[in-house]
Amino acid sequence: MKTERASSPQVVGNTAVSRSEQVTLRRGPIDEMKHPDGAIRSHCAPLREWLQAVPPAQLDQKRKEADRLFRRLGITFAVYGEAAGSERLIPFDLIPRIIPAKEWQTLAAGLRQRVAALNAFLHDLYHGQEILKAGRLPAEMIFSNPQYRVEMQGIDLPGGIYVQIAGVDVVHTGEGEFHILEDNLRTPSGVSYMLVNRRIMKRLFPELFALHPVAPVEHYPELLIETLRAAAPEGTVDPSVVLLTPGPYNSAYFEHTFLAQQMGIEAVEAQDLFVRDNKVYMRTMEGPARVDVIYRRIDEDFLDPLAFRADSVLGVPGLLSVYRSGGVAIANAVGTGVADDKAIYAYVPEMIRFYLGQEPILKNVPTYSLRNPDDRSYVLAHLNELVVKEVHGSGGYGMLIGPASTVKERELFRQRILRNPENYIAQPTLALSTCPTFVEQGIAPRHIDLRPFVLSGRTIHLVPGGLTRVALRDGSLVVNSSQGGGTKDTWVLEE
Repeated sequence: MKTERASSPQVVGNTAVSRSEQVTLRRGPIDEMKHPDGAIRSHCAPLREWLQAVPPAQLDQKRKEADRLFRRLGITFAVYGEAAGSERLIPFDLIPRIIPAKEWQTLAAGLRQRVAALNAFLHDLYHGQEILKAGRLPAEMIFSNPQYRVEMQGIDLPGGIYVQIAGVDVVHTGEGEFHILEDNLRTPSGVSYMLVNRRIMKRLFPELFALHPVAPVEHYPELLIETLRAAAPEGTVDPSVVLLTPGPYNSAYFEHTFLAQQMGIEAVEAQDLFVRDNKVYMRTMEGPARVDVIYRRIDEDFLDPLAFRADSVLGVPGLLSVYRSGGVAIANAVGTGVADDKAIYAYVPEMIRFYLGQEPILKNVPTYSLRNPDDRSYVLAHLNELVVKEVHGSGGYGMLIGPASTVKERELFRQRILRNPENYIAQPTLALSTCPTFVEQGIAPRHIDLRPFVLSGRTIHLVPGGLTRVALRDGSLVVNSSQGGGTKDTWVLEE
């Protein structure tokens, strides 16, 4: 792949975040229904009038009906660390989050730009490594990263696409201002809740849809199967696609089976697949069936016990050998994890400049790299003001939210940072936007984020919206379902 080297200052390490950037992010949260002066935003006026006309008792009845529908569909979430077999519903909020058309257009353009750059980076990383040679990103951050897979070096993938499915977390931090919180590029989850939330809302509140020109999301499974087929090995006619799941004990198992059913493909486990003659086959009642594309929902450490973890019972022996030779496609590709590392995140704007010759449309959250002595000193002196994250952490775990932390928690993180500074980054505390939410006390503002899903095949697709996650506890900034967060339907308005 030929790369454009846009003119840009050389990056040799992360520098401390400026105070002005922190002040910007510490402004009070934007209310997505109201202007700062209290006036209702025009795109939310019909929703506000509807909410004023609906009695709280009716909303509560609808919430209970939604819970029954979720249980009937089997939409539960297994939470690791709780009792074996423990499952619960992800709380669903009845009040939709509304995004006007112009805001979505900016978001969509920025997301396409970002994912294109990340794919270009991964191709370059596993080929010429031009960005490292140019000094735009510290080479040691790559080669010391456990997610960098030397086995992928020199392997050509169809279209140079490594990330077919990306879930990019976005926060609304000011009037018309968005920041990217993180990139999920390995096995991003949550899209099934986006689809089911829309179904539930249409069933419960058809009259509300009549008041708003809501853009559809129901065609996502069609775009997903189209994207997966585009990843098939060169020359494949009518490619066969399967979804590889760890099985029913995985927290996202509902999503795995739901998406497979929506796409009309098989959800398989490791024992359903085998390798023969440098090809992958699926066991069926009619005999072996060739598999061309595997949509994996398994961490790559477990994909092939002959190549990665020898104790894995979730993978297919010999799969990596077939993959490297071009006999099967895997989406997302092996080795993508190096690009969604939270330390690498700080360099995505530089990737956009380097590969695309453009300025980023969407901003990163300013980030301190604790491998840098200056950054580390500042963070250790301001732990009560910052958010500290493990570079490989997820689900809201391994994180310190400084303003909400205790002295004991900060001291624990101080010791962790001193023992292994490369394992942490820190960021200013974000003023996540708020949206009206139906809670026990009635309708009240709660903090939210957004995970749009970006599909990269022959072209880059997004359905309008994504999964809005909401922190249901008053004042909480943690939206992860594993930490008590819920979800909302996301309405992007058509012009």
